[in-house]
Amino acid sequence: MAIKIKTADEIEKMRVAGRLAAEVLDMITPYVVPGVSTGELNERMHNFMVEQQGTIPATLNYHGFPASSCISINHVVCHGIPDYGKKLKKGDIVNIDVTVIKDGYHGDTSMMFEVGEVKPFAHRLCEVARECLWLGIEQVKPGATLFDVALAIQEHAEKHNFSVVREYCGHGIGADFHEEPQVLHYAAPELKEIVLQPGMVFTIEPMINLGRKEVKLLGDNWTVVTKDRKLSAQWEHTLVVTESGYEIFTLRKDEMPMLPKS
Repeated sequence: MAIKIKTADEIEKMRVAGRLAAEVLDMITPYVVPGVSTGELNERMHNFMVEQQGTIPATLNYHGFPASSCISINHVVCHGIPDYGKKLKKGDIVNIDVTVIKDGYHGDTSMMFEVGEVKPFAHRLCEVARECLWLGIEQVKPGATLFDVALAIQEHAEKHNFSVVREYCGHGIGADFHEEPQVLHYAAPELKEIVLQPGMVFTIEPMINLGRKEVKLLGDNWTVVTKDRKLSAQWEHTLVVTESGYEIFTLRKDEMPMLPKS
């Protein structure tokens, strides 16, 4: 496994790309309301990226993906395809995942949105999924391993009787959208061999299911859903390992860590 250690110049470019990716989510937030279509949201984000930021939407035409964002509703785990015929309803939970390319480097991030008032269990799932992300991030420092990250995520999810998706994971990122290492979110023993060191850049993006962990791929060869049709939630950040811990590139405006209260 060849994990690329980023130079100071590369890290600065990724810092810029990450900030711009976060800016897309901040921009779209007021528009995530009942009645809007996921196609409209995608179009608005595409135009913002291309016309205002001067960034390239990394997902558009990536291995044939047809949109500039992934928008995943309710039981859709990831890679939901935006559609002008698909409108958000009160009570939906929605993940919006965006990746921009700026000066040849990627910034990748996602967040959950609650559309109107959602069921208490749906709100709790979104909260716990976010806590899982932050607990994983908190493990990042030189000398730690990806096992430490994954164990913190899995233990917190299962403590709340939720499950962690196995088939999809975080990843190294830089000039390439997906690099080594694979950042699993469950405590696979092989992760103990991946020791973190300064200059490693990767995403952490746990997918947490309300029900069972099993998922299936739909016929469009992109959309991933829970097999039991129960809800799924995901949050994602891109970060670098520093000499003393980590730096998150994709923090949104006024975003604060969300760690469990107890």
